[in-house]
Amino acid sequence: QVQLVESGGGLVQPGGSLRLSCAASRFTLDDDTIAWFRQAPGKEREGVSYISSSDGSTYYADSVKGRFTMSRDNAKNTVYLQMNSLRPEDTAVYYCAADSSTVVNGLEWYEYDYWGQGTQVTVSS
Repeated sequence: QVQLVESGGGLVQPGGSLRLSCAASRFTLDDDTIAWFRQAPGKEREGVSYISSSDGSTYYADSVKGRFTMSRDNAKNTVYLQMNSLRPEDTAVYYCAADSSTVVNGLEWYEYDYWGQGTQVTVSS
């Protein structure tokens, strides 16, 4: 059983920044597809970003493109989501997800087998 643990959430002012971390166990990040999802109250889970296991490329939802950046530190088995220019509509619980196989639709929740517990991000003035 792999485990994913998110951290770094909190309350931030509009226009501010946060960096989320996802620490993984029992697998190598280079061999896995890793993604970030978010879910606001009463809304469906939304794919935010993922990093491909095939070529290492990162992909982003249109709603965060240009503001959010994924990165990884293989030595620490950790991936990050740098979030800049945050908006109130970014408020959600953010989840880290992973899959050991190549995914077809990386921003779809059903592609992933392993999930973290989530970390709350609140953007408010």
